Amino acid sequence: MVKVAISGGTGNVAQEVLDALVATGKHEIIILSRKDVPSDALPQGVTQIKANYEDLEGLVQVLQGVHTVLCFITAQSDPGNVSQKNLIDAAVKAGVKRYAPSEWATSSLDYLPWYDNKREIRSYLENLNKDKQVLEYSLFQPGLFTNYFAAPHQTAKHVFAFLLQIDFENRRAIILEGSDGDPINLVTAEDFANIVALAVEYEGVWPLVGGIKGDEVTVGQLIAIGEKIRGGPFTVEKLKAEDLKVGVVKSTWIPKVNHPSLSADEIEALSQGFVAGVLLAVSDGAYRVNDAWNRLLPDYKITQAEEFLANVWRDKP
Repeated sequence: MVKVAISGGTGNVAQEVLDALVATGKHEIIILSRKDVPSDALPQGVTQIKANYEDLEGLVQVLQGVHTVLCFITAQSDPGNVSQKNLIDAAVKAGVKRYAPSEWATSSLDYLPWYDNKREIRSYLENLNKDKQVLEYSLFQPGLFTNYFAAPHQTAKHVFAFLLQIDFENRRAIILEGSDGDPINLVTAEDFANIVALAVEYEGVWPLVGGIKGDEVTVGQLIAIGEKIRGGPFTVEKLKAEDLKVGVVKSTWIPKVNHPSLSADEIEALSQGFVAGVLLAVSDGAYRVNDAWNRLLPDYKITQAEEFLANVWRDKP
């Protein structure tokens, strides 16, 4: 049993991990959040604390006795990475052993400007340990959640699955020209959360780049899975890289990033750039990850994409 602090712990991905940690019944957990502490009861062993990320010494006090910090602070809520940098500095001063920065996504950040904050934090942690290890950390990288291809059906308790460029419901896809063989790593939100919970228990040294390799399929294979499951061909639109690189998406439809945290105006503004970035990033190998955590946790069996999606779409019109 260790004491775990989850920063940004009210976010949807963080709550998946929280549930997995609570289910083990092994840890004392504190949730750090900018929001007011709720009056309703939290699970046994869980305490929520309203955090002031501008108060470094206050954070140091909060982190006393904490073994592992899992950070889920989003870029939108942390301009300039001020909060996360202070959290890292406080973790060092408080004697925290392990830190997981707000990664939880791709191996490469090129073409994904909404992840620029991750690039800066990677450099910050690398510089922190450049002379000697000050803080053990791991960049947890799951690729894409398989759950997104179940949209509009919500298959995770907390992760909101919005539509991506391969639309199982309407049997259609938008892909980059020549990208049929490009790989995508798919992990269910449940498997991801369980692996993170097991990583907290892991007694060895955390891998610096912690890939969670699930079912690696190519763009073409994922479309073929969709056609098999949905019982018919997909309409596939192929776009040119030169158009996408200047933010032009010449498709007959645009998947909407209709996350509940975004306003209607934000959804419209983000959606075209989001699909362009994701298509270019897939081609660049950003959604291919290593198998570091799989090798360290060999007994955990990852759910295969076709099995998961077949169960979701069975008997759906």
